[in-house]
Amino acid sequence: MFFFVAIGVLAVVHLYLWKRLVLDTTRAGTPARRVATAVLATLALLMVAALALGTRVDPDIARWFTWPGYLWLAIFFYLVLTLLVLELPRLALVPWTRKLPASADSGPASVDADPASVSRRVALARGAAAVAGLTAASLVGYGTTVALGPPTITRVPITLRRLDPRAAGCRIALISDLHLGPILGRSFTERIVDLVNAERPDVVALAGDLVDGDVADLADAAAPLARLRSSYGTFYVTGNHEYYVGYRQWVEYVPSLGIRPLRNERVEISHNGGVFDLAGINDATGYQWQDAGDVGEAVAGRDPSRAVVLVAHQPVDVRHAVRHDVDLMLAGHTHGGQLSPFELIVNLQQGAVAGFYQVAGTKLYVTRGAGFWGPPVRVGAPPDITVVELRPA
Repeated sequence: MFFFVAIGVLAVVHLYLWKRLVLDTTRAGTPARRVATAVLATLALLMVAALALGTRVDPDIARWFTWPGYLWLAIFFYLVLTLLVLELPRLALVPWTRKLPASADSGPASVDADPASVSRRVALARGAAAVAGLTAASLVGYGTTVALGPPTITRVPITLRRLDPRAAGCRIALISDLHLGPILGRSFTERIVDLVNAERPDVVALAGDLVDGDVADLADAAAPLARLRSSYGTFYVTGNHEYYVGYRQWVEYVPSLGIRPLRNERVEISHNGGVFDLAGINDATGYQWQDAGDVGEAVAGRDPSRAVVLVAHQPVDVRHAVRHDVDLMLAGHTHGGQLSPFELIVNLQQGAVAGFYQVAGTKLYVTRGAGFWGPPVRVGAPPDITVVELRPA
């Protein structure tokens, strides 16, 4: 049902684009209108194919339609936003498009038929289309270079009220949202691993959305993760996208890369004689597969005098972390909004977008993620890997 509703919405919005970009700017029966209509229909079909089939076919085949389909999704997003913003000045200029010379009949019928009036309407429509097209192309072109460039390394010191002073300086590399699939593959993973290893972390935390596809198709892309190096190991929690493609296969596969899944459980990390708990929970989406995240189960039996750091995919889980007196929660999922101003919607749904937050007695840090979902585009939300340094109060 959700799929069909989404397709219906996309169809309606594409009709709006066709009206503003094609119908209003070209004359009936002309080659320009036919070609523009065919191009817009083709791009719409490529977008639907990317959304519906991108994770269900071999990545080598999928990239032929995911690249153009997802790029069009980003352009489509900014075209619609820009055109909607331009609706107000368009309305303000309607009287200008209908104004005739003083010698002409000013009746409604003659206004509609007057060549000067028609010419002004077409000129206004073409101007709006040109502005929208230039804006969308510029933003997506810039955003593509950002998304495909190297993630920034964000180093963040965070003070924990119960951290043993001897554990001060323990550094956790937080990696989220790699989204390995038809666009991001092995070379991308190798770059991420090299960046993380250069930081010489004590712990590596993979906070979900590792992949968009099956182990059979993406094992080679994920293989470089076996080279991650840290003092105490690499730990992994599921994200919502693992559930969309079959989470069990990845939970069973990552140990072969030297990565330990934390499935509503915790481990003790001893750093320079000081001990704290590192816990991880399944993604909030997991309840639909009878694999729900459970903070209570993850921290059960812990020493309440000891600090606990929780790794979860979605920031929205912080409400459960607060309930169980977690000192720090590390999350991803949001991509920092990925395509600004989408972060406004993300904040409404998650209560956080990127960076540091304090929620009651629990601290929360949300990384923007190293990869991207869908369009290989990031506007206002560059990719990042976060290195958290723990400090005692």
